[in-house]
Amino acid sequence: MKAIVQDTYGTSEVMQFRDVGMPTPKPGEVLIQVRASAIDAGVWHLMTGLPYMIRPALGLRRPRNPIRGTDVAGVVEAVGADVTEFKPGDEVFGTCWAAFAEYVTTKPAKLTRKPENLTYEQAAAIPVSATTALNALRDKGEVQPGQRVLVIGAGGGVGSYAVQLAKMFGADVTGLCSTSKMDFVRSLGADEVLDYTKDDFTRDEFDLILDIAGNRPLNHVRKALSARGTLVIVGGENGGKILGGTQWMLKAPLLSLFTSHRVRGVISLANKKDLEVLRDLAEAGKIVPAIDRVHPLSEVPQAVAYAQAGKAKGKIAITV
Repeated sequence: MKAIVQDTYGTSEVMQFRDVGMPTPKPGEVLIQVRASAIDAGVWHLMTGLPYMIRPALGLRRPRNPIRGTDVAGVVEAVGADVTEFKPGDEVFGTCWAAFAEYVTTKPAKLTRKPENLTYEQAAAIPVSATTALNALRDKGEVQPGQRVLVIGAGGGVGSYAVQLAKMFGADVTGLCSTSKMDFVRSLGADEVLDYTKDDFTRDEFDLILDIAGNRPLNHVRKALSARGTLVIVGGENGGKILGGTQWMLKAPLLSLFTSHRVRGVISLANKKDLEVLRDLAEAGKIVPAIDRVHPLSEVPQAVAYAQAGKAKGKIAITV
């Protein structure tokens, strides 16, 4: 089968489109014919092997699994022994560890039925980013109707879902993004949109802030919180090659001990329960995957480079 393979860590140039062996489902696994995948921030972290703290799990000098890609939507090709939940021909979406390929295996617990009203590309744009946004708002942020919510990084993959979900939960939503993405964030339903190059968001007061960009000092972001507001740290990109910004998520529980603010970090993994919630919301039209562009599998390196540059409005999908 065809796949995007990397034999070493580096930029998108290390990714190659070539033939590899087709996987076989083990007991308790599902073999999927991949129809679509998507790009998320984790793709380039795994591609570069940065921050270094993640390498013990990935491979110290080179990737143990050379195929990237986590979001997947496709058709069940075969099932391993002991799998009763799915059968060949079922349309599914969820997560795996090697989605940039024509076939992939994964666990049934990471899959659910594909939303009937969505294309494969739209379905593949949901799992990682929408699950992260849902976890940040509902579980960590405990968002309530009527609250004022600020989404920093509202124009990206996670941010596009965070704006929609926060509105669905009944919040008044302000999105902070680049100048080029302001109209896009408005189209998602944001009540107000701020330009991070011009507007000072700390002049306002918010009950809940989702910091997806992760490139501002926490003390600066906290200036915009109400007296007992909550800051949820979703990402961090400026922490250097060793920690890569994850130190903010590690420090979050400690900060909450010394301030009236709640500071929480999010490391979200897609699961069947949340995938089912998101599927139902998508089928009801309450969330709509926002896709900037669609690339064929052979163009994954170009798609990753575009996403890494921060240009994408919402998600970038990969069609297989």
